[in-house]
Order: sequence, then structure tokens, then C-alpha cells
Amino acid sequence: MKKSFLFVAALALVFSGCKKSAATNGTEQSDERVEQVRTIILQPRQIQREIILSTNLQGYLTQNVAPSITGKIEHIYCEVGDRKAKGDTLVRMDQTQYRTTKVAMANLEVEYNRMQQLLRTGSVSQQQYDQIKSQYDQTKENLQFLRQNTFVKAPFAGVISAKTYEDGELYSGQPIVVLTQINKLKALIAIPETYFPLIKKGMPLTLKSSIYPDKTFPATVEVIYPTVDASSHTFQVKIVIPNNSELLRPGMYVTTTLGLGHDNVIAVPYQSVEKLVGANDRYVFIVENGRAKRIPVTLGQRFDQDIEIIAPEIKAGVEYVCTGQHKLVDGVKVNVANDL
Repeated sequence: MKKSFLFVAALALVFSGCKKSAATNGTEQSDERVEQVRTIILQPRQIQREIILSTNLQGYLTQNVAPSITGKIEHIYCEVGDRKAKGDTLVRMDQTQYRTTKVAMANLEVEYNRMQQLLRTGSVSQQQYDQIKSQYDQTKENLQFLRQNTFVKAPFAGVISAKTYEDGELYSGQPIVVLTQINKLKALIAIPETYFPLIKKGMPLTLKSSIYPDKTFPATVEVIYPTVDASSHTFQVKIVIPNNSELLRPGMYVTTTLGLGHDNVIAVPYQSVEKLVGANDRYVFIVENGRAKRIPVTLGQRFDQDIEIIAPEIKAGVEYVCTGQHKLVDGVKVNVANDL
């Protein structure tokens, strides 16, 4: 009888422990965080791939006219806005040094010719001839240098865009005038690194300016810079713009559109893409096995309220969190309530 009582008591303790364990497990399960979200199933979207970027125009060539000799500026042959052809004289510097060297050159030329005659008859040694020839060559080179920097000419056709001196002033190193080519322009655009494999030299693009809202201007990719900026994750491209009509001018703000053909992309609502605080990194959430999974993404082209996102995990058929993503963390359990 006593043994039976002990058995019943032990059995009651076992049942009591099981109930407590079950109650404890139930409490733990009910306490797990569950977030309410809405999702969409990602589908590919065919788009006309294009990049729209803004930039400022520059003259294709710009020359700071600054001679390599110091001294007084005798005369400046131009004013701001003047058009100059290639080879036109822009500035005449003080000619004293040039004239002195020119006289020395004339005397040396006579002596050099005489030494050539004497060398042929054996009246002078080779060493004497070589000394005169060395002086002659050096003076000739110096005279050419002085000629170029005393009478400064335009290296290309353009317009005078700045002038910093007047006749008679002492040249101190600052450019005297600035010559800018305007019938041909250039610009630098910074393109996201994602598009690096798609950009080719010679690709056409178009420009628009708010000054001429009804006009577009053709341009061409001329140079693709070979490195990517580590901070902005962009690379530079130099474009060239024919401007024979001269409607566009250096300094103007324009937008460029570069077409890259058709492509299939994944685009999602822009507001569903999260940004890391204190950085420019972007991320989204997808649903896997009932839990949120955080995915770092790269942004692509914008389409009104949607934005292209790029990552290996982002593909057709993936369940994507479009609402409620602000309160999610990686791995949290989610309840999909698309019917609400």
C-alpha cells in the first residue's frame, strides 16, 4: 500500500513538470518578436537603359597666355570678347632683350660662315670651329625662344575670355589674357561604377539646357578615365560637343542623357529602400522561411516612384518587403499581411 502511494506521488510530479515545461515553452514562443509587413513578388521589368547626369560645359581648349619671360608689356592686341585666329599676335612684350640677341645672332652668323670657309681650307682647327658652332646654335635657339615669348601668338582659334593687364604694366606671372575655344566644347561627367563595362569610346549622347528647353545637342564620349573614385564609386568620362552655332557657352549647366539600349531590371518602390545612417550604403529586406533577410544593394536607374536595385539575391520570384521595412532587423520573424 505504501509503495503504491509513492508511485502515484512520483507520477504526479512528472505530470506537473511536463505542464510547467509546456507552459514555459508556450511563453517563450509567444514572446518572440514578430513584425507585420507587406510584400511583393519581384518581377523583371524591361526598360530603356539610360543615364541622366548633370555637368558644366568647358571650352574644349583653354590657353592661359603667359610668356616665359618677365618684363614690361608693350602692347596687348585684344580685348575680352575678341575673336582670334590661330597664329594671331595676342601680346607684345618689351623687345630689348630680343633685339640685343638678334644683333648678337647676326654677328655670330657672319663669324660662323667665315669659320666654315676657313675649316674647309684648313686655316682653323676643328676645335675652334666647334666652339663657334656651339655659340651659334645656342644663340639661335635663344633667339627663337625670345621671339616666341616677346611676340605671343594664339595657339588655336578662339575668343578672349579674360584679360588681367593693360599696356605698359609689368608682367609678374599671372596670365595676361585667356583664350578659350567655344566652337567645340567638352565636359566631364561622373558615372556610377556599375555602368563601367557598358560605356564605350565614341558612344553618342544628348545634352539639354534649361536656356533652350526645346533643343537637344549631340555629344560623343571621347575619353573614359581608367580608375574609379573609391569614395563616390564613380568614374569620369570626357565628352566632346560640337558647337558651330555657338548657342552653348563654357560654364553653362546642362543635363546629359546617355542611352545604353534595352535591359531587364528589378525595380521596387523608392521608399522601400533603406539607407545606412552616417553612410551612403543602401539595403532592403526580403522574406526567407518566414524571417526578414537584409540585403545590401546598389541603386540603378530611377523610374518615377520606383528605383532599380542590384544585388545577387535580388531576382525574379523573390518575396520583397515593401511596407514595414523600417522596423526590421536581420533574422526577425515576420507576418506577411498583404490582405490588410
